Amino acid sequence: MLSGRRLDLLDPSPLDVEISDIAHGLARVARWNGQTSGDHAFSVAQHSLVVETIFRHCNPKAGPDEWLMALLHDAPEYVIGDMISPFKAVVGGGYKQVEARLEAAVHLRYGLPAHPSAALKDQIKKADKISAYFEATVLAGFTEAEARKFFGQPRGITREMIPIEPVPAYQAQNLFLQRFEAIEAERASTIWGDS
Repeated sequence: MLSGRRLDLLDPSPLDVEISDIAHGLARVARWNGQTSGDHAFSVAQHSLVVETIFRHCNPKAGPDEWLMALLHDAPEYVIGDMISPFKAVVGGGYKQVEARLEAAVHLRYGLPAHPSAALKDQIKKADKISAYFEATVLAGFTEAEARKFFGQPRGITREMIPIEPVPAYQAQNLFLQRFEAIEAERASTIWGDS
């Protein structure tokens, strides 16, 4: 990693996870294999910000730990890249095992449970599908009918509510880091109070 950390993919240690590496990597991984409109790729870092925004809107009682899990929902992709779902299905269990180990290392590094609960995972997945719907229709050339078929009809979220214009990698990286730091500040104030 650029931080100088060495991450063992088969047995990743939380001690080797750095948010700077995650932000850097996710900002340079393109969603939709780069098949999107605009001057810049729509990065996994930007997607993560959109998912976290949607998640907060759909789950107003959620707190900073849940926000952070939503922001980090695709964190393993900073190492293994973003594979389209049909290809993940072909690759099968080996990919899922590596992804789960990386997710656990990232979560444990930041004081979260190794994996989200089933209910939280479902809430994040719902936000992820809403994001995918808007990415598909705004950036990837899908018709609304095609996007509804694959991702469902978004409810309560409009395109204007989410930051979906692709930005340069360095900007996506900075936005991701800023949101991470804001959530961490919220988590600290929840634990220690506003003294």
